[in-house]
Amino acid sequence: MIEWSEGLPAHLVFVVCLLLLVMNVSEGWFWGGHAGLFLGLGILAIWRYSWGLLHFVRSNLYRYRVFPRLRKEADRVLLDREQAGKAPHAFLLVTSYRIDGDTTAEVYRATFEAAKAAVGPVTVVASIVEMGDQRLIRAMHRLICGENSPIDLIITRINGSGKRDALAYAFRAISKMSPDKDDVIAVIDGDSIVPVDLIEKCAGFFDADPSVGALTTDETSRVRGKSAFHIWYSLRFAQRHILMSSNGLSRRVLTLTGRMSMFRASVVCDPSFIQQVESDYIDHWRLGRLDFLTGDDKSSWFWLLKNGYRMLYVPDVVVATVEDPPTQKFVSAAAQLMTRWFGNMLRTNGRALELGPARIGYFTWWTIFDQRVSMWTSLAGLVMVLLIAFLENPLIIPTYIVWILFTRYIMTLMLLNSRKRVSIFYPFFIYFNQIFGSLIKTFIFFRLNRQKWTRQKTTLMASPGSLKLKMQDASSVYMHGLAAALFITAIALFLGEISLPDLGNLAFIIPSR
Repeated sequence: MIEWSEGLPAHLVFVVCLLLLVMNVSEGWFWGGHAGLFLGLGILAIWRYSWGLLHFVRSNLYRYRVFPRLRKEADRVLLDREQAGKAPHAFLLVTSYRIDGDTTAEVYRATFEAAKAAVGPVTVVASIVEMGDQRLIRAMHRLICGENSPIDLIITRINGSGKRDALAYAFRAISKMSPDKDDVIAVIDGDSIVPVDLIEKCAGFFDADPSVGALTTDETSRVRGKSAFHIWYSLRFAQRHILMSSNGLSRRVLTLTGRMSMFRASVVCDPSFIQQVESDYIDHWRLGRLDFLTGDDKSSWFWLLKNGYRMLYVPDVVVATVEDPPTQKFVSAAAQLMTRWFGNMLRTNGRALELGPARIGYFTWWTIFDQRVSMWTSLAGLVMVLLIAFLENPLIIPTYIVWILFTRYIMTLMLLNSRKRVSIFYPFFIYFNQIFGSLIKTFIFFRLNRQKWTRQKTTLMASPGSLKLKMQDASSVYMHGLAAALFITAIALFLGEISLPDLGNLAFIIPSR
């Protein structure tokens, strides 16, 4: 049954208001406007919306045609193995740092319940920093699993040097237990609540296909904060479900989320995999060696991608994540989170492209390439409209607003294919994500050295005020400004607002007509 987040009447009001806007926009603003503008917007619309529609179609094909066959085979293979008394050993690795006690208790309760529900042997590995967490976890293990439980609990502690160190230390601890190559290891974040049937629903995919190195699942959010955060996160996960399903059709997802991903034991125990997660880096032509602080999930994803493993998306398993925004100011929190998310993406994007389409698949390669292009194309339409409004006809803006509301509402309705509930505010947040997100992407693209956790104070940058940092910042500002100037100039040339002779005379602000 389809549900409407604010109720069907709210959506009817939105549609009526949109129709009234359309009726009150002068026909001349549509058809007597700037031909170059409508050509440019048309090209962008055909490109971006056809690409979005392709993801939509692929998502449905995967979820309703392809994945049911994968599910059936995975369940059959796992059942055969369990009946033969050879169920895989599952390791549930949970990393926790500066997470409140209530969330920690809920996360480990779910983890122990999932361990109890498994047919085969299970070991829970808790990677923590604080002694208080250790006491809580041991108490919950005794309470939920019992004093003489067959579920083993191993606790590893580090000094708070970061999640990468915590994962590497735990991976080596698991390796010392010599798991079978076909055993499974779930890496679970300290704010992720797994379903009770996690192992039963995921482990079989590794037996069914030896080329599968890892998988990840659907997610929903439990948000602590203002209503804007609830809407924003629900939109993000609804869109994620469609994109992950689309890429799942190629058997190569674009990220193995740190919230919960499951790996084949032979992958996690590979020394080169552990080294990649622990000490990942890239060499940047301008910024030099960039050691990775955040983005451990991108490091594990890249290792699997370059080594030819398949990575599956399991849409019928849902992990609930506790979302605690870094600040209650929405725009500020969005900026901090986007800086971390997009920084992780862009630091890995270039080296993933270098693997080439023949190696990782043409659709996967193009999707990775589109991550780099879309941050500019998403801004192009707005820049076109602002140029025309400033130089020729300000009345083009109401037309653009109507276009944005109409197209983003259609996108909202398409999300009913992903979730049963959609919000009337989704169109506004979709546009916010497009414009504000693209601005953040273009900003961080020239500042890949900026890294910071949202939950901890650890950063990786040159010392504040150092000559090295000042030189890096100056070069970043120059490159960013140059790219933005070229971008705007190219659009102005396309629209005919400036001509090549104007460029020769450096008359960038004088219209050609």
